[in-house]
Order: sequence, then C-alpha cells, then structure tokens
Amino acid sequence: MAAKTSQTSKRSGNRLPAEVTSFIGRRHEVVEAKRLLSQSRIVTFTGPGGVGKTRLALRIAADVRRAFPDGVWLVELAALDDPDMLCQTVAEALEIRNQSSRPCVEVLADHLRNRQALLVLDNCEHLLQDCAVLVETLARATSDLRILATSRQALGITGEQTLAVPAMTLPDVDGMVLPLETMTQFDAVRLFTERASAVVPGFAVTEANHTTVERICRRLDGIPLALELAAVRLRALSLDQLLDRLDDRFRLLTAGSRAVLPRHRTLRALIDWSYGLCTEQERLLWARVSVFAGSLDLEAAEEVCSEDGIAREDVLDLVIGLVDKSILIPDEQSSSMRYRLLETIRQYGRERLEECGQDAVMRRRHRDYYRRLAAEADRLLFGPDQVAWFTRLQREHANLRTALEYCFAQAETRVGLEMATDLLYHWITSYYLNEGRSWLDKGLAAESEPSESRARALWADAWLAIIQAEITSAETMLEESRALGESLGLERIIPYAALFSGVVALYQGDAPRAIALYEEAVSRYRDIDDPLGEAFAYLRLCLSYSLIGESAMAVAEGERCVEVCDVYGEGWHRAYALMALGIEAWRQGDHVRAAELEKESLRFNRSLDDLLGVGLDIEVLSWIAATQEKYERAGRLRGVLQAIWESIGTVLSSYAYLMPYRDECEVRIRDGLGEAGYRAALKRGARLPYEEAVAYALEEAAPEAERVERPAETSPLTPRETEIAQLVAQGMSNKEIAATLVIAQRTAEGHIEHILSKLGFSSRAQIAVWVRERNHAAEDREFGDS
Repeated sequence: MAAKTSQTSKRSGNRLPAEVTSFIGRRHEVVEAKRLLSQSRIVTFTGPGGVGKTRLALRIAADVRRAFPDGVWLVELAALDDPDMLCQTVAEALEIRNQSSRPCVEVLADHLRNRQALLVLDNCEHLLQDCAVLVETLARATSDLRILATSRQALGITGEQTLAVPAMTLPDVDGMVLPLETMTQFDAVRLFTERASAVVPGFAVTEANHTTVERICRRLDGIPLALELAAVRLRALSLDQLLDRLDDRFRLLTAGSRAVLPRHRTLRALIDWSYGLCTEQERLLWARVSVFAGSLDLEAAEEVCSEDGIAREDVLDLVIGLVDKSILIPDEQSSSMRYRLLETIRQYGRERLEECGQDAVMRRRHRDYYRRLAAEADRLLFGPDQVAWFTRLQREHANLRTALEYCFAQAETRVGLEMATDLLYHWITSYYLNEGRSWLDKGLAAESEPSESRARALWADAWLAIIQAEITSAETMLEESRALGESLGLERIIPYAALFSGVVALYQGDAPRAIALYEEAVSRYRDIDDPLGEAFAYLRLCLSYSLIGESAMAVAEGERCVEVCDVYGEGWHRAYALMALGIEAWRQGDHVRAAELEKESLRFNRSLDDLLGVGLDIEVLSWIAATQEKYERAGRLRGVLQAIWESIGTVLSSYAYLMPYRDECEVRIRDGLGEAGYRAALKRGARLPYEEAVAYALEEAAPEAERVERPAETSPLTPRETEIAQLVAQGMSNKEIAATLVIAQRTAEGHIEHILSKLGFSSRAQIAVWVRERNHAAEDREFGDS
C-alpha cells in the first residue's frame, strides 16, 4: 500500500489513551477484528452499552498502529451532540487546522486522500446517519484509509463489515460445578478477578469462593462495565453479600419490558444499584456533573454544582467519593487533574437531573460559568499566563461549545455573540477557526441591531475572514464595524477596525495605505491604553516597512512590539514580532542574527503548538538557508513546510504578501541542487515526523539519515515447533496441544523443551510473549502490503 507520510500526520497520530487497567481476554474478537480490518476498509463494532466496544477498538488500534505510518487517530464522539460539528470534530482529532473557507469534508478528504492511516470513530450511535455519510464520503475519496467505528447499531453503508461484540465468555455449567482451574480461564471470571484484586489486595478465586464468583459473573451476563462496577463494591461487601444484593436487585426487573435485551436491563439495574449506594449528596453531584461535556476540573464542579443542597466546601470530598465508587474517572494525563464520566454513566445522571427538575437550572449555570471563563480569558490574555489560558481553553473546548449551543438554543444570541468574540484567540491559535467563524456569523445574523457587541464581533469575524483569504467579506465587515464605532462613539472599536483594514490593504499590495491605517490604530490604542492592540499594530508596521525597504523603521517598530510584550510578560505577539525582525535581518544580510530571531520565535510557537507561527518561522529559516547556499537544508525545510501548509489549508495565510520571498527561495534551491536533487530534498523533509522536523529546523539535532525497514528476523524454530509455540501462546496445556496435533503428550513436552532451549527462555509465558510480538510484526507487514 503506497503511502504519503508527513510530519504533520505523525505529530500525535499514535497517541492513543494509555491503558490504565489490563486488557483481559477477547482472543477470538481480536483475531476476527484484525482479519476484518485487513480485508475491509470500514469495520464497525456493534453491541450494547458497556459491552466493551471502545476498549476492544483501542486494543486493535494499538496492536496494528505500526502498519499505519500516517497515524492511528481516535475521534471520541460521545460528548458531541451537534451533528453539524461532526466533520469539524474529526478534523480537530486529526490536528487539521483548516484556515481556508473550503467545506470541512472537502478539506478532510484531501488531507486523507493519499495517507495510510486508521481512523477510529468511537460512539457513533447518536450521530448514526451523519457518521455513515461522512465515512462513506471519506472511503470513496481515499485509497489507503481504514475506518474502525464503534456503535450500538451498524452504519449501514456499502463495504462495511460488522463485528458484534458479545459479552465476555462465561462457563457453561448447566448445573455442574467446574474445577477451579477450568473456571478461572473464562474471560468474565478473569476480568472480575483482576478488577477485584485491584480493590481488595490479595483477592483471589479459590476453591471456597469460585462458585460464588461464577454466579456473580453470570448474574451480570459477562458485561465488562457491569463486572467492573460490581468489583468496586468489594471494598465494603463480601462476595456473598454482593451476590445477595444482585439477586435482590434483579428480581425487581421481572416486571420490566421483555422487549429490552436482558443485558440492557442488567446494566441499567447495576447502575441503579451504584446510584443507590451513593450518599444523597453524591447522587446530587453525579446528576449535576452530567451537564458537562468531555471532562471537568474541580473548580468547575465547585462553581457549577454547589449550592442548593451541596456546600462548596463539600464538593472535593464528594468528588473523591464518586471517584472511589468508579463514577467519576480521574484524567491524570493533563497537567491539572480533570474528571470525566463514561457516556453510559453521564446519560444516567442526566436522566436523574431531569427527574429532579434541575436540568434547566444546571444547564444555565454551566453556560454562565463558561461565559465568565471566556470573558476572563479575553481580559487576561495579554500577560504572563497567556499560554496557560490558551491550553485551558483547548482543554475546555467541549464545554465551551456546549455553552454556545445553549445560548443560541435559548435565543440568548447577544450572550452567544459576545462569548464567541471573547474566544477569538482560541479560534485562531487552536483547531477551531472555522467553528469560530460559524459562531460569529450565526450571532451576527441574529443580532443585526447596532450595538457595541455587534461592532466588536464584526472586526473579530473580519480577522478570521482575512486568515481564510476572504478579503471582500472582511472589508464589508470592517466598514460596518468602523461605522458603528463612529456613530455610537465606541473608542475601543475604531482602532481595531483600522488595524485590520490595514491588514487588508497590505494583503492587496497597498503598503502606504496599510501603514497609514496602522499608525492611526497605534495612536488610538495609546489613547485608550490598550497594550495588546498597540503591540499588534507595531508588529504589522514592522512587516510593512520591511516590505517597502524602510529597514530602520521596520526594526524600530518590531522592537517596540517586543518591548510592550516584555513589559506585560506576553509571548504570542512577541514571537510574531521576532519572526518579522528576523525577516528584516535576513533582508539586511545578517543571516546569523536572522536565524537566531527565527529560532527564538519557533521555540515559543512550538510550545504553544501554533502551526501557523511554526510555518512562518520555518519559511524564513528556509530562505536564510537558501541565501547561505545551504541548499540541502533549505530543500528539506521546504519539504517540512509542504505538510504544514497542507494541514492549515492555505500557504502563508494572511501573510501572502511574503510569497515573492518564498518563490525566490525555491528558485535558488532548484538552481543549487538541480530538479532531481530538489525533489529528493523535499521528500527527505516531508518524511520527518513533526517533532523531529521542528528540531531539525532549530538545528537541535540532525535528522536520521534514511529510515530503513528492518527485515523480519528469521525464526530459530522448525515449522512444527512454531506450530506448537502458537498453541502455547493460546494458553493450551501440553495435553491439549497433544490432542490438537494428534501426537503423544510426551512428544509435545519434548518440543516445548526444545523451544525453551532455542529461545533461551525458562517459562511458557515467555514463549507466549515472543509469539505475540512476531504475530504483530507479521500483521504490520500484511497491512503494509495490502
């Protein structure tokens, strides 16, 4: 399978969630899933909630990821309610920062067209039709993309293969008492035992308790989520007490609908029981945190969920209680502790919230909290905590989106428009530029009366339009914004309208007019004491003066921007000013100074994960390298840039007036390397993973020369020994191996001794690990060749 790889596709394409608990069993499903995935480009795991579809999909994705050089990408859909945001959510997961105005699905299809990647769409059932359309569109537009979906219902599209994920295997006792060794081999028993031992150290299935364990697993129908929730109860109950309470609870279900699958009734009953074991306040908090999308932190829980039955100072202890009861799941991957609910648990909590009549109140409190958060971020953006705020907003994006949806669903469009405007830098520095424009456009359409909110949203939306090269639309919005500012006497509106009108003028090649508008903006910013706007205007003046050859003025304006930023401890505008100063230093022939400035800017933009800033810095570094006649380095950097600009969806974005420098650079490299050499250098740069590409641009480390695929190691085992090793890995005893191969048990034992000797192992477990590793390598080659 031919593949086009890039550093962008490898930025975090294999960052699947870490397994915090061991993966138990599912041998048949794993084998079957891999077989289906090797034969079909669309595979859907179906089954009821809690049966383990997500966990199985993540295990499969982890096992086969080496076969997908362009990444394995997880898209979690459980927290997404708006089908219109489906494509955008997938693009975000793929780290596509589309800054063009093209339809999202078109950009997504182009990005994946020649990539050998695996896309995992988790929890499709509530967006079934939209997921089906998107998957079918992507499958038709690509040749090497594979899609693995999880859903309670099949997508129902051409080419889809489905795997019904069953409950975990249970012993078929039929009134018989199975030996302990046999009973503990079943997946449901193994899972319950594993999770119970994590709760009660030293727990084990014994001759004395194995019948009770088997009955518990059977009562729970082998559903993994149910088994895990039940195991937690062993903190307070004995096995016999646990079984008795399950019996009592399930007898209440006999009057329920017989149209519902038994395992659905069982899972619901178990969650009912978990709810019943919580204190009144824990139940109330469980219901209230269900309004959050994705995850939440302690501060959000305290702000949104306290009062009316829960004191703020009690929230921490209640959160700990829900974590202990496996209701809230701590997310320790983030720098600050966050908590999330499994979707099944969240939906249950939401039902309880509606039952107690608090749903409307809590949804409003949730919206109010995130409205305040957005306003505070806007106020504190220009300062030393800037990066922390950018990071926090990205982490809270699902909740911010939910709050905006609430605003427009409740016809509170003025609040929604103001919130979307406050989030302007969030839209620009992350993956959400198109979404930001969508919210602003929606709010402006609804709030058509003259107001400060409208005037401010107009220039904000115009900036996003400029980034997407929609200049005519931007001009129209800026004209209205300025007119509103003048007619309503809004001192804080006019300078921004002037600033971005200057950006439009420079984009159109009218540098003198741009400079005049920037100078007006600077003067007005000083009058109203707006350091953010002032720094931004200085940055743009630096670029404009440099473009017309006014070097002294360019340097002076760039240094003023840096000075203002340093006073406030700000980093983002400062990094762009360093980029602009680097361009001017390069123009003046000071290549060493130019490279130093670009690298300092690049280090900041890398820390922020600002792909546009990274692209601009590497652009200038490639110009510098070409001017220094370091043509191989310049060519590789151009290869790095190909994927960066492809990911953004536009070359140089609103800095398109720098295009002549870029074109001149390419001519120099072609002349220096020749066409064949230039293409080879491009290819070497494009092959670099993102982190390594940025390190190469910074000259922190040389790239690996050429990656050569290691040939498969020759097995030291004979074909018969290989066959027996495979059976050992399947957990067969010597007696079972002998029966399977129709050989004497002593012969099987002799083969196993030879295997241990040849491999230098001392246990059957080591053989099993060795076999699995070789099987994984073989699967990788199979996927790569298909």
